[in-house]
Amino acid sequence: MTTSFTATPDSLSVSRETFDRLRLYVDLLKKWNARINLVSRKTLAEVWSRHILDSVQVFRQVNEFDHWADLGSGGGFPGLVCAVMSIEIQPQARFTLVESDQRKSAFLRTVIRETGANCSVISKRIEMADPLKADVLSARALADLTTLLSFCDRHLQKNGVALFPKGAIWKKELEDAQREWKFDAEPIKSLTEPQAVILKIKGVSRG
Repeated sequence: MTTSFTATPDSLSVSRETFDRLRLYVDLLKKWNARINLVSRKTLAEVWSRHILDSVQVFRQVNEFDHWADLGSGGGFPGLVCAVMSIEIQPQARFTLVESDQRKSAFLRTVIRETGANCSVISKRIEMADPLKADVLSARALADLTTLLSFCDRHLQKNGVALFPKGAIWKKELEDAQREWKFDAEPIKSLTEPQAVILKIKGVSRG
């Protein structure tokens, strides 16, 4: 799907208004990426499948929520894409993006302003940010699962859900994490990469 995907409102199953916001996001990403490294140049050529669709599928793993936090947001994937998706579907929901890099934070705030997403940016290291008490916690290409679960322990509500896209070695990460943590994990097959999954995690506690 990665190489043959054509971005349209129908292919993403979104409204024309949401698609236009996502297209504005992509335009800003391409503009800023020339100055700061938000995504690799290789994946920029496949931005709709590698980054947008990959984030949209994360958003569709949950229904009702009030506060979604995204850690190590970088170029905004998946958190800011989810915030844009939420504008029409759950306009009352708020999003928090945690990104310590000041230039990337400036990019995120620009996209938020231009798209009208209900979103804020915290420019701190994840472990230094005050507990976010999020209903949903996401992170992509940030750290191994064991480390991510320590972030859940700090920033996720007790009954919340974490959504972590993971690549081909996800089973090993799961086994490693189970030595230190107790949690329930549901692997959901990725739409964009055949060996990848989204780990849907609940009930995190220290082992």
